[in-house]
Amino acid sequence: MLLQIASTNSTTTGTGGGESLVTTLAELAVSLGIIVVVGSLLTRFIMRIARRAGASRQTDSSIRDLMGVIVLLAAAGVVSTMSGLSSYFTALTISGVAGLAASLALQTTLSNIISGLLMLRDGTVHVGDDIQYGGPGGLRGEVIRLSLRTTWLRTSDGQIAVIGNSNLSAGPILNHSATARLEKKLS
Repeated sequence: MLLQIASTNSTTTGTGGGESLVTTLAELAVSLGIIVVVGSLLTRFIMRIARRAGASRQTDSSIRDLMGVIVLLAAAGVVSTMSGLSSYFTALTISGVAGLAASLALQTTLSNIISGLLMLRDGTVHVGDDIQYGGPGGLRGEVIRLSLRTTWLRTSDGQIAVIGNSNLSAGPILNHSATARLEKKLS
């Protein structure tokens, strides 16, 4: 397929087929390089936010895996489009439909992940904090684990409560052990 593109380009441009093949391969290499660099930078940025909030190693692994899948899908799309296996219109249509289906299927999970990223970025909750979720009569405990989707609390009677991050960020959170840290953020 690449040879067919190269011979078509050489006929229309009047240059040798090898030169246009080299150009196509160079464009492909640059595009894939940009995808890998942007994916790496985005992964580092998200992981830095997660580490600052005290997220576990398992969360780091989840971030790397998710970003790896995204980079792989982007690379596959670029290769298929540049090699002529799909037109821009077909690739755009398929990616749009796939994106819509994935977002509808993963709506709650994506909501939890986005809320988790925002909570990690804001630094409102860290591992070891004594928080109360749901107001004065709500659930109180020590944060023992933060992940992208959930936050785990150990209550005073030893029970472990797992709360979805979208629920946690929506409800009132009283952080009894981080008053100084949170007041510093206000000034």
